[in-house]
Amino acid sequence: MSSKQETTPSRKKADGFTDEERAAMKERTRELKAEARASKSREAGESDLLAKIAEMPEPERGMATRLHALVTANAPALMPKTWYGMPAYANEDGKVVCFFQSAAKFGARYATFGFNDVANLDDGPMWPVSYALRELTAEGEARIGALVKQAVS
Repeated sequence: MSSKQETTPSRKKADGFTDEERAAMKERTRELKAEARASKSREAGESDLLAKIAEMPEPERGMATRLHALVTANAPALMPKTWYGMPAYANEDGKVVCFFQSAAKFGARYATFGFNDVANLDDGPMWPVSYALRELTAEGEARIGALVKQAVS
């Protein structure tokens, strides 16, 4: 089987969602139930996040590990957590500021590092909020570190 076929997500079902999308929604439901039962501590959120990273195939596991170090160093106030089964970082209101999405999770061509609308990245009438990652270079780390700092400023 070619690598193109290996990363092709499952077909859409009648309801419009792939098996991978449905699984992500189920994970999010479990996350919300866990958060409703008890306010998660930083340690519990980080433990969940690191467990999700450990499940990723390489090279994404390495990228996610490095991104975790970048985010925690550049925005220590953000709370590590999982969000739709992905590593994410939330502000004091519990809103996700940034997240990492593994390519393998949805059979995509590349992983992404993205920001939600609570991130302070506004730059005129249009700006990027999601970045494709095929590898994480020193230049990419510097750029992401600066974006994370700006996002929480």
